[in-house]
Amino acid sequence: MELNEKSSPDLKTGGKDGSNVREEYGYIVTNQSPLSLYDGVKLLETLAERIHLTTSSFINISVVGPALTFRIRQNSLNLSAVSHTHLLRSEGLPQATRIGDGSRGVVLTMVAMACVGAVVLVALTIACLRHHARQLASGKLGLGPEAGAETHFDYQELCRQHMAAKSSFSRPEPGGRRGTDTSRVSSVSSQFSDGPQHSPSSHSSTPSWSEEPAQSNMDISTGHMILAYMEDHLKNKDRLQKEWEALCSYQAEPSSVSIAQNERNLEKNRYPDFVPYDHSRVKLKPEVNPNREDYINASIIIDHDPRMPAYIATQGPLPHTIADFWQMVWENGCTVIVMMTALLEDGEQQCERYWPDEGSSLYNIYEVNLVSEHIWCKDFLVRSFYLKNVQTQETRTLTQFHLLSWPAQGIPTSTRPLLDFRRKVNKCYRGRSCPIIVHCSEGTGRTGTYILIDMVLNRMAKGVKEIDIAATLEHIRDQRQSMVRTKDQFEFALTAVAEEVNAILKALPQ
Repeated sequence: MELNEKSSPDLKTGGKDGSNVREEYGYIVTNQSPLSLYDGVKLLETLAERIHLTTSSFINISVVGPALTFRIRQNSLNLSAVSHTHLLRSEGLPQATRIGDGSRGVVLTMVAMACVGAVVLVALTIACLRHHARQLASGKLGLGPEAGAETHFDYQELCRQHMAAKSSFSRPEPGGRRGTDTSRVSSVSSQFSDGPQHSPSSHSSTPSWSEEPAQSNMDISTGHMILAYMEDHLKNKDRLQKEWEALCSYQAEPSSVSIAQNERNLEKNRYPDFVPYDHSRVKLKPEVNPNREDYINASIIIDHDPRMPAYIATQGPLPHTIADFWQMVWENGCTVIVMMTALLEDGEQQCERYWPDEGSSLYNIYEVNLVSEHIWCKDFLVRSFYLKNVQTQETRTLTQFHLLSWPAQGIPTSTRPLLDFRRKVNKCYRGRSCPIIVHCSEGTGRTGTYILIDMVLNRMAKGVKEIDIAATLEHIRDQRQSMVRTKDQFEFALTAVAEEVNAILKALPQ
């Protein structure tokens, strides 16, 4: 791999403390011409993962010819693209032949040179590629906010073609057969769509799988003590009943919901009984809100650090609150959404589809592009989004995990699908400091159950030796009312924690 580094980053002053904010412009020239937008973003995701930055650290992404360009925000590790060029060797992706960082002028010059070479090569190819080459040559580099619009359509289609091709090579079935699972994709997708079904090329599936428990700081003695506590509660139904009755009589303080019940906000609540407390509600910036208001039915959930919220618990968006939902996602820097409900259950609308079924949709100033949608296993599917603020031209990536196996009434028959689902969510989220958005229909029952399980298990993973699930639920209910609505949901949470602790103990060296 050839390395060409020209480092002269722009320094911009700003911020309240007047400190210098360092923003680097980076470029990667590959051996693939033209470089597809999908492969370009995958290269960027690979780089971000291996130098321990989030994809939101990269903005103003653009692909022209064989080159990928981007801006790198200031990061605590002071890392640049050039620092870890050897990490970009990834099987199945185009190889980087030149990587660098520098000022806008340097990047423009280098990429322009690469593009000229690419155009010459493309011009010699067969006639059917010439029109596509002219489109690529006429695009803008997009290194700053003034850049032209991203070619989202090409990006989506290339990603979907890749996923469709990938799904055709699923694991061998008994007897040596290989094939796709398109029938399962169609049947599961139909549960969440009122519209016509799309071709299998738009979606893909992968076989069922199970994540191993994440590494934990919990020692064996603590694990056995916690497991004994959980099993005792589950076996002693009288104790469980008394604990639940005590939880039902618990009153949070403060508990004012006057803002949610204000007349102008009533239509923004899916249910009048499930609304956020005044002191813990998410506040939108009214100056960019289409209604110039700051209310959304969503609550900030803190674990231990008030400066760093762990979750945002919210209701399923209504048709007229979708723009508010995406504003909340953007302003809180969220990169993960956990969806715990179907759009329709027993013929009743539980949540409005707040993402485009295909292509892209604009919600106020937020353009949402559906990059991919595929089923990881029969219990949940994963959607990837490309989010753009059309005012600032800033872009981000976002992942939605959609649980399919929680029945409309009651609780799942097994905790394993939810635990596998949680492990996958945490594997995607690991190392990030933004809150996870969790929602069902009303934002309390399934939402509260998931947050309770996740919070308790995260505390155990950090080495906390004393776990009181009832006290943890009271802590959560201090921040949003009615979290974990039924005794069955509370018992399900206890069972899930016990089973995960048991799995962690089995994985620990004896």
